[in-house]
Amino acid sequence: MYYATPWTPDPHFQSYFRPLNDYAVYPIRSNYGQSNYNPYAQPVVPFLRYESVSPQKSACISSAEVELNQAFRTLWEQHVAWTRMLIISIAESLPDEALVTERLLRNPPDMANVFKHYYGEEIAKRFSALFREHLVLAAQLVKAAKAGNSRAAAEAEKNWYANADEIAAFLNSINPNWPKADLRNMLHEHLRMTKDQAVFRLSKKYKSDIATYDQIEKQALEMADAFTNGIVKQFPNHF
Repeated sequence: MYYATPWTPDPHFQSYFRPLNDYAVYPIRSNYGQSNYNPYAQPVVPFLRYESVSPQKSACISSAEVELNQAFRTLWEQHVAWTRMLIISIAESLPDEALVTERLLRNPPDMANVFKHYYGEEIAKRFSALFREHLVLAAQLVKAAKAGNSRAAAEAEKNWYANADEIAAFLNSINPNWPKADLRNMLHEHLRMTKDQAVFRLSKKYKSDIATYDQIEKQALEMADAFTNGIVKQFPNHF
């Protein structure tokens, strides 16, 4: 299990999850009056991936799909950015830790609001609860590691991976276009990189810390694309 040797960065990182969409998303504004408008697509933020897109391919993407993808990319960018800021706050004993934690914990309900549009209130609440637990366990893990409490760190890491498996199973149960094994690999990859980032920050290996965050950010956009792809396949009439 990953938690058998807590807080050792993995030097052999490889991405096991490939993005399901291979198109780029550009910040545009579409028709706000359409029935599937999602407010979490706004405000538009610049994204770091600007691949060229052929006219034939881009013409096949509806404005609703682009808007959904923007929403997920914004939320996943916020997820990893505020997670990083909390790791730094904990590692450096900064006075903003409580405020950063509060802002980070806004991410699960924000993302759940996207799910609510397609799956309803109860499923959105369940997703929010599972995702909140993911963030709380991550904070516990970093704090235990900083304190040198290897037993608490191992227990938190064990629960963290169990939570990831629960999220994968839950998402697969509501959308068969999200294969459970792929989701599990994707989430485990996210956890491993987040742990490595925390290890490097706590060890004051700042260059490796920054390089790891670059990998985390790239994978976060892949996860956003995968979430978008699954919803578009399940609800084609919305797009």
